[in-house]
Amino acid sequence: MAVEVRLPTILRQHAGGQGSIRANGSTLGEVFEDLVRQFPGLAGQVVTEDGALHKFVNVYVNDDDVRYLDKLDTKVGDDDVISVLPAVAGGAG
Repeated sequence: MAVEVRLPTILRQHAGGQGSIRANGSTLGEVFEDLVRQFPGLAGQVVTEDGALHKFVNVYVNDDDVRYLDKLDTKVGDDDVISVLPAVAGGAG
């Protein structure tokens, strides 16, 4: 199954400048494996060395935050759109 993965500007430098990439897999984890296979520079940007979602990105399948689904085991299907967004934090100062 091919899905569209949308990358934020900060990660595009690791994907040949592309903001939207087609990747294959039936779960989010498989899609990220294919994404890293296509663009090795993305390794460590979306998934940690331990194989977990990187804490500095938020990932959505369509409009659903995968933290509240099955994380990397979240099922994906044709025409799903995966959005990777940088985590934003702020504090009182």
